[in-house]
Amino acid sequence: MADKKLTLTFDHGPTPGVTERVLDVLRERDLHATFFPTGSHLAEPGVRALAERVLAEGHWLGNHTMTHGAPLGKRNDPAVEVGEIALAQEALGSLSHPDKLFRPNGSGQVGPHLLSPAALDFIIERGYTVVIWDIYVRDTHEPEGWADRALARLGERDWNVLVAHDLPTGAMKDLPWLLDTVLDAGIEIVQEIPDHVTPVRRGHPADWVADVSSGQH
Repeated sequence: MADKKLTLTFDHGPTPGVTERVLDVLRERDLHATFFPTGSHLAEPGVRALAERVLAEGHWLGNHTMTHGAPLGKRNDPAVEVGEIALAQEALGSLSHPDKLFRPNGSGQVGPHLLSPAALDFIIERGYTVVIWDIYVRDTHEPEGWADRALARLGERDWNVLVAHDLPTGAMKDLPWLLDTVLDAGIEIVQEIPDHVTPVRRGHPADWVADVSSGQH
């Protein structure tokens, strides 16, 4: 698979007892990823210190809403929609990537339910970068076999963005095998985030932003 790339992203963590090993596995292979914690999770015991280790080891941290409730495009409450982004960003504070990376939640599905008009306006006005995905393997609900499912989809495009979850499901035990298999196949694992998963980059919407927003900007 010459000239193919894979960007690694992890949602919901960092999780004490899980993310330490994920970080060790990445460090052993000199790889870097992006982690998207929810704002409320950062207040839990041990999580912020672990997030600081994530940053110190060269990984990026982004915003995955404050509570990970209903998708923003289905909330029908502009104040809540904006608050989910703004409060999580405040919780991240100095841990945040300078581009203010934001990953909306949507049960693994990409569509107009991800962002409401109010959320999109806020993102554009405040210069956020929205990061979605193209490989979602349900590792939280089906932790067995998620790595095989990810590998099966790597041929779909030249540059894929994978979502995994550093949660205590047991799924992360397969991470070393996945990474080694990807690298052995000649696929480059990179930290950069491609344009096809960024409907908004630094406040500038792509021409396909309506695909992830429930209303027109």
